[in-house]
Amino acid sequence: MVGGAADRSGEKAEQFKKLALPHLDAVYTLARYLMRSASDADDAVQECYLRAFRHFDTFRGGPIKPWLMAILRNSCHDIYVDTTSLVYTRENIGEDTEATSANPMWREDSETPEQIVLRRHASETMRRLIDELPTEFRETIVLREINDLSYRDIATIIEVPIGTVMSRLARARVMLRDAWLATESGSECR
Repeated sequence: MVGGAADRSGEKAEQFKKLALPHLDAVYTLARYLMRSASDADDAVQECYLRAFRHFDTFRGGPIKPWLMAILRNSCHDIYVDTTSLVYTRENIGEDTEATSANPMWREDSETPEQIVLRRHASETMRRLIDELPTEFRETIVLREINDLSYRDIATIIEVPIGTVMSRLARARVMLRDAWLATESGSECR
């Protein structure tokens, strides 16, 4: 009987690794946007995966990514409830991942140094503008635009109706557009 329990435990661990570990990068990306530092994001992701494994037997099937994101969000709110706001900062991500990504082998780098600088500036500006959004809009836009989750999955994760998700996304996009335009018109005046 003891051998049977060990087998089930091993099967549970293997199944969890197979389903949950492929989403580690996406979970960490959301954690970086929600937390103040890379070490806090590391802690939140670790807590998320510990909770997910501990309660894996309650997972009812279907896509696991939204389930993990909901656990991460709850972990962040439970562990870091004392923080004034959950914030993503530029220092948390290190090098610009777009700038370090390789071009396909069949295509030469056609970007000029000026284009690279402009793209990097636009990317940094957008990160800063997302950072300045209120938390409920920031997490919704990150879940949709960066993690590419469906409205239904986002609604499940943040525990609001789909209409609220749609409203928050629309408002977040308007806020980002207005902030972008204000930034661009401000940089032209210099």
